[in-house]
Amino acid sequence: MLSRRSLLTALAGLAAAPLALVATGDDAGAQARPHGAPPAARREVRPPPKRGYTWVPGHWTWDARRGWVWNAGYFERNRVGFRLTGPRWVLRRGQWVYEPVRWVPHR
Repeated sequence: MLSRRSLLTALAGLAAAPLALVATGDDAGAQARPHGAPPAARREVRPPPKRGYTWVPGHWTWDARRGWVWNAGYFERNRVGFRLTGPRWVLRRGQWVYEPVRWVPHR
């Protein structure tokens, strides 16, 4: 059973939790969504295929401090039973949302 002091310490920690979220708000600002569509993709020279790897095309990401940032394409090691999806930008409810590269199970 918790002592009175332990209980008060735990409650104080819970009360401070919303303040911790506010304090990290600057970090969340770096992930703010852009106000417009991403620029057209850059043309990249795609290297020859590599056995056991999937090519992830270059793409734009958004950084609230720097704006649009280009990420060059790269090879990602294949995962058995999964397929690669993304990266892409989709328009949802009037907002551009970034869907990063991820592996999803084959169906």
